[in-house]
Amino acid sequence: MMFPLFRRNARQSTISALYGTIVAHARLPCFYREFVVPDTLNGRFDLLVLHLATVLNRFAKDPLLRDLGQGLFDRFCQDMDDNLREMGVGDLAVPNEMKRMGEAFYGRAEAYWAALTAANEAALTETIVRNIYGGTAPVSGAAARLAAYISGAVIELARQDTSAFLAGRIRIPDPISVVFVEDKMNSRKD
Repeated sequence: MMFPLFRRNARQSTISALYGTIVAHARLPCFYREFVVPDTLNGRFDLLVLHLATVLNRFAKDPLLRDLGQGLFDRFCQDMDDNLREMGVGDLAVPNEMKRMGEAFYGRAEAYWAALTAANEAALTETIVRNIYGGTAPVSGAAARLAAYISGAVIELARQDTSAFLAGRIRIPDPISVVFVEDKMNSRKD
């Protein structure tokens, strides 16, 4: 009876470690400065969804990670519920808000996965413009940089061993390096 309790705590700590890494990465200031993501509740939610959907896409491809992926999604839902309550949303309104957030997550995740599966950078950029930037592309090319960053994250996640994820370790690329690579590429064309 005692061992399942330890196993569950280990799984929860793994999920917390993975989720914490994803949230911390989605909150990097460079996304709001260099990538021009709106620093609003919606902008932060959309950036978190983009990162989480990318990780869950990787987990869905590995039968050993599917349960962990479900646990990660459940942790996201609990976090959103906690945030709503912290912001003062009443108990009766929370279920409706959670339903709205769930629909937003699934709609965006499906669009990201379709663009990533097609390996179509233009489609991914368009999806990012629609979901992250509210349909209006920033003039700085930030949407294309964000698409390049997510494409790179998909490659990096694919390279990582299942055992690392099961141990609560995840590597997500540095978004700043994508900005510099893109800027160098653009300066060579001039």
